[in-house]
Amino acid sequence: MKARDVMVSPVISVKPSCTVKEVAKTLLERRISAVPVVDDSGKLAGIVSEGDLMHRAEIGTQRRHSWWLRVLTGDDALAAEYTKAHARTVADVMTRDVITASPDTPLHEIAALLERHSIKRVPIVKDSELVGIVSRANLLQALASSHKDLDIQLSDTAIRDRILAHLNNQPWAHTLLLNVTVNGGVVDLWGITGSDAERKAIRVAAESAPGVTAVNDHLVRQSAQGWP
Repeated sequence: MKARDVMVSPVISVKPSCTVKEVAKTLLERRISAVPVVDDSGKLAGIVSEGDLMHRAEIGTQRRHSWWLRVLTGDDALAAEYTKAHARTVADVMTRDVITASPDTPLHEIAALLERHSIKRVPIVKDSELVGIVSRANLLQALASSHKDLDIQLSDTAIRDRILAHLNNQPWAHTLLLNVTVNGGVVDLWGITGSDAERKAIRVAAESAPGVTAVNDHLVRQSAQGWP
């Protein structure tokens, strides 16, 4: 699946001239935790999240540093914090360096972006224009609605061939010490594995194969001497 298959579109967005209070109301009313910022031409200019509005002078939550920490922090960082706490418009509090993806980005790449950058959402951009947004929740929705392809009746031989072919493509699987038998959709795993992690992964691979109804694990872990 790709970003276009799970993204939310059209996207709730605000303009750079929007006030901080208006953004706060939008987040609350729409029950969202962030909102993209777009200019008059529809191009992505930034994003504002709940985190950008946490430390505000109006409610007394602005950052307060001890004198020694102020010295260590530096004037530029302190000035930036002041702006975040007192600015009236979105343009002054939004995050400008936004991690984005295209509609054709595979979901595994979206998941990697979210994890690598410790973010909760990725705006989807096409020709510099905001066309959607994918959040962690959207990935969970895709997982919850996914269906294992069991409608196609596969022969036991076809199931076995698929499992072995899949495992042969995995760098962690030692298939020379592995055998798979299938009877009526029930898979039996035989052989020796190098670790508990490999054994578990082999079982999961078998359970995930189309047409499999059950898996019996007879695998034995290799000992330090090289044999069970």
